Amino acid sequence: MAIQTNQIVSIEYEVRDGDKVVDSNVGRDPLVFMYGVGQIIPGLETGLASMEVGEKADLLVKAADAYGDRDENAKQEVPKDQFAGIDLEIGMTLYGQGADGGTVQVIVAEIGDENVMIDFNHPLAGKDLMFSVTLNNVRDASAEEIASGVPAENMQEQGGCCGTGGGGCCGGH
Repeated sequence: MAIQTNQIVSIEYEVRDGDKVVDSNVGRDPLVFMYGVGQIIPGLETGLASMEVGEKADLLVKAADAYGDRDENAKQEVPKDQFAGIDLEIGMTLYGQGADGGTVQVIVAEIGDENVMIDFNHPLAGKDLMFSVTLNNVRDASAEEIASGVPAENMQEQGGCCGTGGGGCCGGH
């Protein structure tokens, strides 16, 4: 039976970019999320839809259905003095505050004498990803879980302060 919107899904996964493992929860707590509400990347959610509990699968998620295509215009030159006290390195991930007040993740792309080029693309943007997943459990969400968008398992792990974050829950992917 296909997984339905607002059901609570639990998976174990390993994600690879080519031969490189870029994320995994194998041997740790499962990723628990509410299906159909945008808490995980769309291509993975689509791939899980017809799986049965206990089933294992390798799911290829194209870049457009993962973290999107790279946008070469999503770069900005920033005065180096705005990074005072930070030992900058190319490839380093930094977090800042966006215009809307939310947290933004950027990658240091270039370091010049007076300016730093930062890249707003997700580190996995433009990459096709291979997910090896095991579907551990699927259950109906409670009314409270539907209202909050937070599976009970995540509230327990986070002491009830998870919010409705992206990824699996609090910062998942």
